[in-house]
Parts: sequence; C-alpha cells; structure tokens
Amino acid sequence: MNINTNMNIIMKKIGCAWAGGMLSCGMVFARETTLTATSAFQSTAWVAQSFARGARPPFSFVYGGKPSAEFITNWQYQALPVSSAPDKDVTLFTYTDPATALTVKCEVTAFKDFPAVEWVLRFANAAKQDTPILEKVKVIDREFATVSGDLILHHSRGSDAKRNDFEPLRDLVAEGKNIYLTPNCGRSSDGAALPFFNIEAPGGQGLVVAVGWTGKWFADLERRADTAFALSAGMERLRLTLRPGEEIRSPRVALLHWRGERMTGHNQFRRFVLAHHSRMINGRFAEYPLSSMLDYGDPPPCGEFEALTEKYGVGLIERYHYFGLTPEVIWIDAGWYDGCGFKPGGNWHENVGNWTVPRERFPNGLRAMADEAHATGAKFLLWFEPERVRSGSLFDREHPEWMIKLSHNGNTFLFDLGNPDAVKWLADFMTEFFRREGVDHYRQDFNFDPMPFWAHKDAADGDDRVGMAEIRHIEGLYAFWDTLLERFPNLLIDNCASGGRRIDLETVSRSAPLWRTDYQYGEPKGQQCHAYGLHFYLPQHGCATWSADNYSFRSALGATMATAWEVSTNKGTRPIPEMQRVLAAFKELRPYYYGDYYPLTPVENYAADDVWLAYQLNRPEQRDGIILAFRREQNQNATLTVKLSGLADADTYELFDEDKNVRVKKSGRELKNGVELAVDKAPGSLLIWYRADE
Repeated sequence: MNINTNMNIIMKKIGCAWAGGMLSCGMVFARETTLTATSAFQSTAWVAQSFARGARPPFSFVYGGKPSAEFITNWQYQALPVSSAPDKDVTLFTYTDPATALTVKCEVTAFKDFPAVEWVLRFANAAKQDTPILEKVKVIDREFATVSGDLILHHSRGSDAKRNDFEPLRDLVAEGKNIYLTPNCGRSSDGAALPFFNIEAPGGQGLVVAVGWTGKWFADLERRADTAFALSAGMERLRLTLRPGEEIRSPRVALLHWRGERMTGHNQFRRFVLAHHSRMINGRFAEYPLSSMLDYGDPPPCGEFEALTEKYGVGLIERYHYFGLTPEVIWIDAGWYDGCGFKPGGNWHENVGNWTVPRERFPNGLRAMADEAHATGAKFLLWFEPERVRSGSLFDREHPEWMIKLSHNGNTFLFDLGNPDAVKWLADFMTEFFRREGVDHYRQDFNFDPMPFWAHKDAADGDDRVGMAEIRHIEGLYAFWDTLLERFPNLLIDNCASGGRRIDLETVSRSAPLWRTDYQYGEPKGQQCHAYGLHFYLPQHGCATWSADNYSFRSALGATMATAWEVSTNKGTRPIPEMQRVLAAFKELRPYYYGDYYPLTPVENYAADDVWLAYQLNRPEQRDGIILAFRREQNQNATLTVKLSGLADADTYELFDEDKNVRVKKSGRELKNGVELAVDKAPGSLLIWYRADE
C-alpha cells in the first residue's frame, strides 16, 4: 500500500481527504490532545489530526512580535509524504507566510511499531530581505486532557561527576504549578537535567518525552487544571532574524504514549531507542564493545596516556592476548598526540588541537598498535577532542579563522563547527587519519562549556542573532558525525563530554556513552547509582572497572564495559583466571541489558553507604532474566525482599544463585509477591539467573 492510499484511509476515519499529496479537512481540530487509557494510541491518526489543514499544529513560535497561534492557520499549507515503511510513515508539513516568504517545515514521523511520534522543525527564508524577528520557538506546545488525579513527573539529573549522576527524581505537579527542566550550560545533559522524562498522568497512562538537542534545551510541564496539563520544549536561547536564503533547524522531540504501569512506558521507550534511535549496522542495532584500556596509571608527572609508547602499547596488546584477555576493542585515550609526554607542558589537556602522531613515541605511527590489535582479533578505538583547541596547536596554526576566541579565556578556543568549510575539512582530516592509522572506533570528548563562545559569536553577528551560533554548531556536529558514519559503515562513536554530559535523543541515535561519568574512576557505589538511573531510558551505556572481584565487576556492568587492568607486574589487579572469568561473564550477561529494566530498590537514599541497591533485567520473549543486587558496606541487613516484574503468573521459573550455587523453583506469581535475596558479607553482591520451564 503506498503512502497516499495509507493516508487516505486514515483521513476518512477522521473526516478528511488525502489527494495528490495534499491534506484537506472539513473540520478544525482542537488544540488539546486527550490521553486515554481505554483505547490504543494510533500514531498515524494522531499526526493526521494534529497537523491537519486548519488545525493549530502542536508547535509554536513568535514571529514579528506575534504568537503563531494568531496566524499559522492562515498561512499557505501543504502536506507531502516523504516515505512509508512497515514501521513508520514520514510526512513533511509546511506552513508559508505569504507576506514574508518564511516557511516552517515540520518533518513528522509516525511510528507503526511503537505508540510514538516525533518531529523536527526547520525555518527557511525564501525572500530577498531579512525576516522579522523569530523567537520563543517551542518545538512542542500542546495541552493534554486527562482524568482527575495526581500528575507525576519522573525525570533525572544529568552528569556532573557526582555519585548521584542520573539520579531519578519524582515530582508531583500541583494544579497551577509548573516544572522547568534545562541543563546547566551548553551541553545537553550537563548537571541539572537529562533530556528524557516520563509524565505519569492519572488513569494508568502517560508520555515518555525525549528531546534531541545537543545544546541548551528546555522543557516546561505545567498543570493548568485538575484534568489538563501543558507541555512545551525547545531551545532556550533563540531570538534572531533569518537572512535571505538561510534555514535553521530546531530541537527534535519524541513522544511515546503508554498505558498501564509506569515502567511499561520506560521499557517501551528503551525498546524504541534500540529500534529507531541507535547506531544501525547490517540492519540491526550495533552492540557496543567490551574494551580494554592500555593504561592503568602512569608514573608522575605523566597522566592519562601521555607515557604510552609504540613498543609498550604493542607489548601490552600481546600480553593481553598471551593471557587470554583479548577484548573486543583496544582503547587509547587522551595523551597520545604531539606535545604530550614526559616533558614540561606535556599534559594531555594542554595539547588538544595537536592531532598528529609524535614519531619519537610512535615511530611507525599508531598503525603498529592498530595492526597488533587486529592480529589478535580486536578493534582499535582512539580518543579525540576536536572542538577544544589550545592556542598555538596544529589546528590553531593551520586554521585560525575557524577558532572562536574569548578575550578572558585566551588559551582555549572553540573549533567552529558552525562553519560548513570547517566541518568538511574536519571530516576529511579524520577520514584520512582513520584510514592511515587503522582506527576502527572513534571516541569524541568535549571538556568545556561552549555557551560563552556561542554567545560571543552571536554578539559579533548583531543583536538580532541570538542562538544562531548554537544552532549552526549543533547542525555541524551532526553533519560531521553523519559523514563519518557514512564513510565508515562499521564505525562506532563513543560520546564523551567530561563523562555523560552530552546525552540526548540526537546523540544516542549516532553514538553511545561508553564512559557515562567522570565521577571517581572505578568507585563501585557510584557505578551502581549511575547504572540504576540511566537504565530507565537508555539500554546502551557503560563505564570501566579497575578490578575483577564480583562486587566491582558487577557494579560496572552494562551493555558495554571497559577494563583498566594491571597485567605487567606481579601486583596485578587480580589473578589472571579471575580476569578471564570476568570477560566471559560480561559477554554472557550483555544480552540481558537489552531487555526490560525494573528497579527493585527505592531511589530514596539510594546513594548512601548503608543501603541495598538492586535491579532486574527481564527478557519476556526468552522468558528469562537476571537480578543484580548490592549490599553496601554499612548495611546491617543480610537479606532483602524484592518483588519481580514482567513474569507470567502461571509459569514456573528456576532461579540460580551464582554465588551460593543454589537452585530453586518458584511460580511467577510467587516471585511477583516477593523473593528474598541474601548477601552474607558487606560490601557484597549477588547475581541470580532465572528462566521459565519449557
């Protein structure tokens, strides 16, 4: 069935007609959307209704001092099908001002395999003169009707290198009140807020909302009445005029409608991310790797990888292989490039921008280590931070015109990804570098706030260009990554920004955070907290372990993980057989992290030293799962009773406690009513596997 036929059927159901790619309706739809627990959400019908001719679309802006609600329905309107597939339909809705030739293009995706919709806006000036001021763009601006009852916002902190990074938060939204979310600075998950949240409405229903914008986004949830709430989101700083021929994009917003229990929504969203917002290779989501870092602490004054040399690196890779510890990826982090080393000014952070290989340390380039990794069956991952450039470095010397500089920050510049020539040059530079040095996977870091640089560039462009530098930089970042992913079909991108400070819907579509926080390296209680919080929304994220004992290893578990093990002296991390066991165990456990997630202990006080923390990963299709639990050092209770989820009441499940080597059988109903976990020593952990009988 083609898209025209598909849309025509939908339109007839709601009193509209679809012909020749144009939408025509004989009625005007209300701006309000009803959340209902009595019928399934139909994404294609919702899109057709919400973006119908004569309807106020679910976005807004102010143009020439007037709110779009006053004029958008009078603008020229068009609906054009873009694509249709078994899992989604994409339609482009355009609204054009006949007076100024400003066109708003709204590309909307209606998903057929999930109760979800998403869209992104583009504003284009087709006139020969500047547009009036465009401001207060809200990519979503919609009121939702509900039944009477509590409205609860489930949201999370972002990352700022604390034990409670990604802490789940729960707020009751009282009538007449609002909750405003935004990150601290110009990175999308920096500190205060994560751009994923779940609105739990009365009546067993709700919305998981995701914002795709790798900058200063905002979201505002307002309880306007006992039976209604309003949601808006967009880019926080935007007030500009578009010059002739200019076009800009907005943040992306996705809404996933759910019914039932709150965790149903979270788990549907995790599956939605895997299906539609993950790196795809050979038609399926890419598995991010088990990595090993070729560094575990160099002697002072060296830091990070500043003391790494070619022979030492090759030798470590050989040693990993000899001991049966070959990972899926060999990981080289900061400090490998020119200017770094055992010398004055050799620190890694003082030499960003010197993206050439120092021949005194690597006579044959990094290719020697890459070739050795490939010979052992591993891939090769390399760290860069291309957007931060130090004064006098290679990038600064070769292209000073692409450096955004601040007078009060004279030594560090922002590489201007808002310049298309700079984006193309950087993509070509990286392409040639990857091919020459044998790089398989790319780790991009971003260790400072870009907002002051964007504001400085806006001010230099005029007082009517607020937000343009941020928009152009983020557009350039996406173009740069998309170019690399197209040129290298098997490339994986590790998204790091002082840890996990750049996590949003757009970045997770292209990358994953393999190092989700810069909180104390290897501290297990923090790792437990970070996994507990981020699992609510994202299935793919990770951290590193410096040890191979069960408590440390299990604390660092996720769909991806890195090791930083000492294997060159008799003071090693753990005996080699224990390290071998950890590698095998990770590969066996990894598939469960793509399953459904259920926290088993409350978030209240979850970061304390005297509590249990536990969670469950369930695979309903395979009828199995795992339970991970951690008893912290100051906890005085050797047992904890938890209630499992996602199980069939009538099924019988065999549970295997890996540490005690004990097997028991219980019904799904019994496990949902409560099962006792026991850890004799604190700190300690347990791992229980379960599977339904055939």
